[in-house]
Amino acid sequence: MQKIMSVRGSLEQGSLDQRIKEIYVDEQRVPYNRERYIRAIDRFTELFPSEKEIEIYSAPGRSEVCGNHTDHQNGMVLATSINLDAIAIVAKAEEPVIRLVSGDFPMEEVDVADLSMKEEEQSTTTALIRGVAAGMKERGHKVGGFTAYITSDVLMGAGMSSSAAFESLIGTILSGLYNDMKVSSIEIAQIGQYAENIYFGKPCGLMDQMACSVGGMIFIDFKEKEHPEVRQVHTDFEKAGLSLCIVDTKGSHADLTPDYAAVPAEMNQVAQALGREHLREVPRETFFKELPKLWKETSGRAVLRAIHFYEEEERVLRGVKSLEESDYPGFLSVIKASGDSSAKYLQNIYSPKDVDSQNVTVALAVSESILGENGVCRVHGGGFAGTIQAFVKNEAVAAYKEQIEAIYGDDSCHVLKVRLQGGIRVL
Repeated sequence: MQKIMSVRGSLEQGSLDQRIKEIYVDEQRVPYNRERYIRAIDRFTELFPSEKEIEIYSAPGRSEVCGNHTDHQNGMVLATSINLDAIAIVAKAEEPVIRLVSGDFPMEEVDVADLSMKEEEQSTTTALIRGVAAGMKERGHKVGGFTAYITSDVLMGAGMSSSAAFESLIGTILSGLYNDMKVSSIEIAQIGQYAENIYFGKPCGLMDQMACSVGGMIFIDFKEKEHPEVRQVHTDFEKAGLSLCIVDTKGSHADLTPDYAAVPAEMNQVAQALGREHLREVPRETFFKELPKLWKETSGRAVLRAIHFYEEEERVLRGVKSLEESDYPGFLSVIKASGDSSAKYLQNIYSPKDVDSQNVTVALAVSESILGENGVCRVHGGGFAGTIQAFVKNEAVAAYKEQIEAIYGDDSCHVLKVRLQGGIRVL
């Protein structure tokens, strides 16, 4: 713990600028984040005036790069943390109660002496907090109370995993305050998924939490789900002359849970028709051999989504190989193919129950027209609404940003960096 006014003074004087640059990988964003931290400390002081010592924690949002909707089938993904994050100003509490304010929302209170799942809390922030604390305790880690103010610039409902960043942040805080930062980033990710699946009630995979918790460009193989293979993949997009752009198409993720749930459910139907739980357990050749039977026993969309899974598995491996060999043209071709498959076979670029709302589809069509040979684009994250991703040649970024924002509004195109750190204690 450090004296709150000492930390604020260090921020004002620029003494922590180097630390901020290390985290956010962009010197131009240092002043913005410096002021953001100062505002967060001031808000914490307003909320909890008796607290005199603090710690600061951070967990990033994420961008899925390849492996769209494969993690819930124990598949392989390529994902990266980004330099947008949730930060928390935190003080350890003597009583076993978590008191937390996030942004402008009312204060949340969770008694860590009662971590049982409560049906009435499903789909609430309270459920995520209680679920993460419960997951930590069930795995044998210590939990306790704290006060916190959280602010996030990870866009909500935009495919950057604001909820996974929040879960990773709570897990990292409990790791720091009560477990000497010894809870692994992989375990924090698994606990976050548990909180979202069981306590919040959303059937998400593990990729979002893993990308937010671990950090950097990472390859994840979920074949052994309890012990996934995770390794960082070296990238140098600056040297390659490429920027990562995320475009917020202003589409809402509200009421889309049935669409998301149908993807793993239909893939599981195919696997179960072949006597397995997940597609990863079914060899590719077996699936294609049995395809005539599967068509009759499941559905056309389920079969198409299964085809996407098998093709996407191979694309992930090609994408990793391209990055490791600094073959960026090869990498871009993989991303384009992945996006095309998501649109045609996975079918997650708009909701079938609202065919008039096609923000993502329009953004993809317009982006392809604008970019030509200057980049590639694809649906981003879970899909159905929200954002698209584009890898754009640096010299074309300004024109792309200007033209796409003419449609979706100012600051709808976010030019981002790959963040090298996942969930961390800042100081």
